[in-house]
Order: sequence, then structure tokens, then C-alpha cells
Amino acid sequence: MARTSKSKSKARSTTAPTTAGAQESRAGSKAAAVIALLKNKRGATIAEMTEVTGWQSHSVRGFLAGSLRKRHGLEVTSEKRSGEERRYHLR
Repeated sequence: MARTSKSKSKARSTTAPTTAGAQESRAGSKAAAVIALLKNKRGATIAEMTEVTGWQSHSVRGFLAGSLRKRHGLEVTSEKRSGEERRYHLR
């Protein structure tokens, strides 16, 4: 007897949503707190974001690289000035 596969593959979209189709963060959520920090004129450091959310630093970096770009359609930039920590901003 030959086995047949019953699973069907699903095609996944690899494009990021446009800002018109981007999801909004719930007010008071950790994601909304990070976005508020990033919208600040000075931006935010990883340490500031970990303090506000309680997340570990690798989780904050993953959120910046993944969720903000893919789910929220936001672009994050960073800059490092000599003698200072790297600061992240929303573009």
C-alpha cells in the first residue's frame, strides 16, 4: 500500500504590507509603548525598550526587525554616534 499525503501546501506572501494595510497596535500594549519611544525625536536605545517592556534585548531586536516591518509596515532606522549607544528611530 502506498501512502498518500493529505497535507496541502499553502502559498505565503513574502511582501510586507503597505502602510494602508498595516495593523495598529492596541493602546497600552508593549508594542504601542515601543512605537511611542521610537517616535520620540531622540528615538530609543535597546536598554530603554527593554526597561519599558520587560523583554530581553534579543526579543526587542527581533520585534524591531520582524514585527514592526512586517505587521505594522514601519521602517526602523538606527544611528550610532561616537561615545553613545545605538539609537533607533521610526522613519
